Amino acid sequence: MKLTSLLLPLLTSVGVLSGQAAGRALPPPEDVPEERLRTEIILEARSPIDGTPLTPAEYEDLQAAIVDYPAPTLDSQIREVVFLLQIRRVLRPVIPFLP
Repeated sequence: MKLTSLLLPLLTSVGVLSGQAAGRALPPPEDVPEERLRTEIILEARSPIDGTPLTPAEYEDLQAAIVDYPAPTLDSQIREVVFLLQIRRVLRPVIPFLP
């Protein structure tokens, strides 16, 4: 009799705790599943430049214009100076008498 009186509260607490943990593991009911979100077609878009709303055709044109725009390049002399400054920064702790 004493053993069942000790096991009964233990078993009920384990059952209650496991039921609470399972309830917390579920997503909220208003949450849309990720699988469904991946299949939705987005009809409204925003400009990556200024955030204005765009139609899908305008968004596609803007993406094409961004891809066609070449990246800016530095003059070769500026690149050389930056490279030499980086070498100087690496060598300065080793050779402290560098100007």
